[in-house]
Amino acid sequence: MVLAALALVLSGPGPAWLARARWPRRVPRAALVLWQALALAALLSAVGAGLSVATLAVLEARPNPVVSVLYAAALAITLTVLARLLWSAHTLGVGLRARRRRHRELVDILGRPDRRAPGARVLDADPPFAYCVPGLHARLVVSSSALEALSDDEVRAVLEHERAHVRARHDLVLEGFAALRNAFPKVVRSRAALDSAAGLVEMLADDAARRRVGALPLGRALTRLAGAPVPAAAIGAGNISAVERIHRLAEPPAPLSRGLAAATYLAAAALVVVPTLTVAAPWLARLAAYAS
Repeated sequence: MVLAALALVLSGPGPAWLARARWPRRVPRAALVLWQALALAALLSAVGAGLSVATLAVLEARPNPVVSVLYAAALAITLTVLARLLWSAHTLGVGLRARRRRHRELVDILGRPDRRAPGARVLDADPPFAYCVPGLHARLVVSSSALEALSDDEVRAVLEHERAHVRARHDLVLEGFAALRNAFPKVVRSRAALDSAAGLVEMLADDAARRRVGALPLGRALTRLAGAPVPAAAIGAGNISAVERIHRLAEPPAPLSRGLAAATYLAAAALVVVPTLTVAAPWLARLAAYAS
């Protein structure tokens, strides 16, 4: 029961509160780890609840038929969620990789190199845009109109932002959140974790570009590229707008960011470790004692 209640809290009120909070934007890397820990803890709690209920049915000396049916239903739901998660991860991964492979092939055919955008492919297109097609064979893509609208420093800032996505493999992070979201039925499905994670990886890429080029060129580039189209094969901005990103770049780092980051990492570790030690470990000990 404790694991079931914990799973409900971690999959409902917990993500809703964290998605509304403003402080994660001060420590995006730590906040992203916290989101991953929250998702993992919710999944482990849900699976642990189903397995523990099934174990109680096995250990029951005189099982009640009605209770046994409820136990069997809980186990069936747990196995269904696990099966849907594995299937979702497989189908999502196969679909994304196929879509990105086709997009890379089109970019290689239609794009051209340009000395102002080293390492990128330039597409002759009117709307100014810049994005990366992530993966093992990533591509950086910039439109010709973006090169016309941006200065050399701004182009460099945009490319550094996209290279940060590629280096950190942010696509795999977002893919995990998308697979977990798709594993649940639509009636209980939420975009809070996926959208928040997408916003956080944008901040991380902004921070990487700011360290290499500076905040001013990146901020100007974001202003000029605000509202640029992002294809399905690229990485989207999630729940953070260009205006919020520009305001964040204009603000100096908060003095308490290191302490906040440390506290966030500790909270992420506690989310995974504490339920295991306080709830799952006694259940496993009881199961081992029964087996012996």
